Amino acid sequence: MVPIVFVHGIRLSGAAWSEQLELLQHPARAVDLPGHGTRRGERFTLAGAADAVVEGMEEPSLVVGHSLGGYVAIAAAARHPERVAGLVVADSTYLPGRTLEAPFRVAHRLLMRLPDRGEGLSRRQFRSVLPPKLAEAVIGGGIATEVIPDVAEAFAAFDVLAELGTYPGPTWLINGSRDHFRRHERRFLGACADGRLITVPKAGHYLPMARGKEFSRLVLDAARGLPSVKSEASGGAPR
Repeated sequence: MVPIVFVHGIRLSGAAWSEQLELLQHPARAVDLPGHGTRRGERFTLAGAADAVVEGMEEPSLVVGHSLGGYVAIAAAARHPERVAGLVVADSTYLPGRTLEAPFRVAHRLLMRLPDRGEGLSRRQFRSVLPPKLAEAVIGGGIATEVIPDVAEAFAAFDVLAELGTYPGPTWLINGSRDHFRRHERRFLGACADGRLITVPKAGHYLPMARGKEFSRLVLDAARGLPSVKSEASGGAPR
């Protein structure tokens, strides 16, 4: 049984996956990226984020990333393919560049000008789109608005399609049909050595959290389709 490692989106923490960890009934854990959650205050870099994913594994795992976490998952798979048994990239198929970077920098400046640095606005946003229990978990894990400039800088030179193309393992690209981050999904699919594209009708950017049960089924389907690395290494038949 291949374990699962979850990677959260920008400003959030591993707490964003708390519902998935309850639903799955499968070996799984969620990591905090540099600058987020328990690692808030650390400098975010792409290399450091990829290392955080791999450090969260005890054995080769299915890596599931959402939004920023999807890009980080791709970076981890490119750098450590022997540690990534499979890759699920959710709502992360928009090519990084100025059209993606500029809105984040503008949002950061506007939020940081507010007396509470946008904390209240962010809390209202998550409470409006997420199930109540999960929204409170996300808020409790911390909302790291201050990390946005470091993330934008880290992705300025990130050739995501080239890195995705170096990963030889199975990749699932999962997008909500209403998500603005699916714009380049066909180019991402074309870059995969072994890829498949799944579109969830009437879902938006927060698909993994807003449609938790549906997303957990997709993740389990992916995990169950992977051979057990431990069994193969010991000479047993894949499960």
